[in-house]
Amino acid sequence: MNKILLSVSSLLVACATTVTAYAQDIKGDAGAGAQKNALCVGCHGIKGYHIGFPEVHQVPKISGQSAGYIRAALHAYKTGDRKHPSMRTLANSLSDQDIADLAAYYAGTGTGVTLPAAAAEGSAKAAELVTKGGCTSCHGANMSKPIDPAYPKIAGQHSDYLYVALRSYKTNDKPLIGRGNPVMGGIAKQFSNADLKVLADYMGGLPSEMQTVQRDRLK
Repeated sequence: MNKILLSVSSLLVACATTVTAYAQDIKGDAGAGAQKNALCVGCHGIKGYHIGFPEVHQVPKISGQSAGYIRAALHAYKTGDRKHPSMRTLANSLSDQDIADLAAYYAGTGTGVTLPAAAAEGSAKAAELVTKGGCTSCHGANMSKPIDPAYPKIAGQHSDYLYVALRSYKTNDKPLIGRGNPVMGGIAKQFSNADLKVLADYMGGLPSEMQTVQRDRLK
């Protein structure tokens, strides 16, 4: 198992180097991003908002998320590596500069809370699954300090969204659902959907730097 995790970690670092180098080509302007997020707040700026297609879940918290990850995710929607009709349409409407600006803006609007160095272990089953998946080797001991900014913070993310996201890495044969990341695909396929639900519930309950920032006019 240790050899497998070491091989996976090495591959992740290699992939991260490429993604991060690309992500840093364009400097993001948070002020500009604040003026470009009108389409984003329609879903990500409403607390408790759920989408119903192609799957039902709360939209993810993105305020306080890693800028590099937001960039990587939006580019993946553009290329189709991530399947989601509305997100692909939105991403295709954005230039690379728009993506960089939005990522810079949302990365700077988190909770500002100080997180513990390590996450609470949770149930014995959750601890077993976290170890099996090698989650901390990429996302950090507290699930909010990823080894590369192109990886997401996952602590405190909506658990129903995390569950759908994890399942999507196992999906390769549906036109509207699926994510093409080969590393996460290999990890997710080790688990049953019941296991992924345990992982998602555990991670969703951890302290988080992320939040949903709702505009005054939407309160």
